[in-house]
Amino acid sequence: MRTIAEINQKIIEKRAVVWTVEEVKKRVAQNGILKTAQQVDVITTGTFEPMESSGAIINLGHTDPPIKIRRCWLDGVPAYSGFGAVDLYLGASCAVETMEGEELRERGGGHVIQDLIAGKSVQVRALGQITDCYPRATLEAKVTRETINQFYLFNPRNLYQNFIVGVNGSEEPLYTYLGPLQPRLGNAVYSNPGALSPLMNDPDLQLVGIGTKIFLGGGIGYVVWEGTQHFPLQKRLENRTPIGPSATLALIGDAKQMDARWVRGCYFKSYGPSLMLGVGVPLPVLNEEVVKRCAVTDQDLVAPIVDFSIPRRVRPTFGLVSYAQLKSGRIPIEGKPVRAAPLASMLLSRQVALELKQWIQSGQFTLTEPVAPIPMDRAFLPFTVN
Repeated sequence: MRTIAEINQKIIEKRAVVWTVEEVKKRVAQNGILKTAQQVDVITTGTFEPMESSGAIINLGHTDPPIKIRRCWLDGVPAYSGFGAVDLYLGASCAVETMEGEELRERGGGHVIQDLIAGKSVQVRALGQITDCYPRATLEAKVTRETINQFYLFNPRNLYQNFIVGVNGSEEPLYTYLGPLQPRLGNAVYSNPGALSPLMNDPDLQLVGIGTKIFLGGGIGYVVWEGTQHFPLQKRLENRTPIGPSATLALIGDAKQMDARWVRGCYFKSYGPSLMLGVGVPLPVLNEEVVKRCAVTDQDLVAPIVDFSIPRRVRPTFGLVSYAQLKSGRIPIEGKPVRAAPLASMLLSRQVALELKQWIQSGQFTLTEPVAPIPMDRAFLPFTVN
């Protein structure tokens, strides 16, 4: 029906018809797949959820005299400095520490990244390796996003295509990457926004590939590789959506262009810091099949209920539950109704899709052709310790 070049020409001329994925689902229910596909050019998806496998590359610039940084802290959060002299990688889930070795506080790399994006100053403390070309031994200074050279997010694993539902069958509360899980199946927590989620609407990654331009943290980003723990061979339903954790993507984007509204540090009690991140993916309507895939509803999507009380890599499950059941606020487990709540913000996920829609409608965001596909044959390899 269309090519990306044709769609981009319509975007430039501000003639493109752009609908959010929720609008498309409603149109399909009213008018059917074929008529909807004939009307829409681009479908926007979005999510706002914790993505702890994220971080920022930062280049501080050279001091006078120069320093070869080998240990560094940004507002007390350790940053990796084992490559270029003043290049750093700040992990979103790295927790703050003090030089006296005090206990970690409720702050981490995600909070520092948010502060830099918001234009706030951050304290740098560094120790250097003294060499003939880098004679400086220490550094203490304030920096902002305007005073450093490069500041960009480089996230090894974002946009899980699906994930799990966490519960706790033990007699004690558990504190996990899904947040607190109450004992005796007191609650259930899920993180994926279901039918809103970008990769649930492109289950075989036929539209998303290396080089795909996206909304990342309120700025423009790109897909750069498969994400870590990418597992596209996960079992799938007839509609091709996975029944558990599956495909992931590695993303990159200029943090100097981002908005702290969409990049927020967070903390999970007795687990650690993380990062809430807004990501939106545009799906070009190249043919009718695109709309068919995007017509999937929460009733058509499932996730496994996993018991975190078993401290093993492979945990027992209570079967599968639909996202429609999860979003109702109660799910049945062994005949008992259990309260369910999301980590993802449904409101902000919708707003990501809406803001990306507005960018495209205004002509300021065009689409890109992927330069290579994301591999869909990766197995998941566990770490076996002898």
